[in-house]
Amino acid sequence: MALRKILSDNHPVLRTRAQEVKNINSAVSRLIDDMIETMREAEGVGLAANQVGVPKRILVASDCQEDGEVYALINPRCEEKEGEEIGVEGCLSVPGQYGQVPRCQKVTVSALNRKGEKVRLKLEGLPARILLHEMDHLDGILITDKAIRMLDPEELKSEEEST
Repeated sequence: MALRKILSDNHPVLRTRAQEVKNINSAVSRLIDDMIETMREAEGVGLAANQVGVPKRILVASDCQEDGEVYALINPRCEEKEGEEIGVEGCLSVPGQYGQVPRCQKVTVSALNRKGEKVRLKLEGLPARILLHEMDHLDGILITDKAIRMLDPEELKSEEEST
């Protein structure tokens, strides 16, 4: 495993729709391992392959549970969305900035796992938000595009204290 450099918001790869993965091989598995290590080192909860300069439809996302499970999803597709809520999000590719972003409360996503097996996840709350955030990355969308309002550091501190 190796740490990968996380691209910042001005990099063109972040603004490009990622390509479908055609073959799941040892290179894909190694990329997933690197992404998990990079995400954890950066103290993030999700990471898309294009954030580390690889324009492929691969993401890793924490389920935010105590067991620390990390989903590794290849070619994820949203099947169902339900509800909407506004929450504060940050992004490893937009360091130091946070925004109020509307997201669905519940989501059902289908994808392939690293073994090439079909998986279907039904998530709600924060895990759903994380997954949708990373799926946006795969389409070249950043939080600065979706935020209804970006927060300055004082507002962020106020938001954190109220939760």
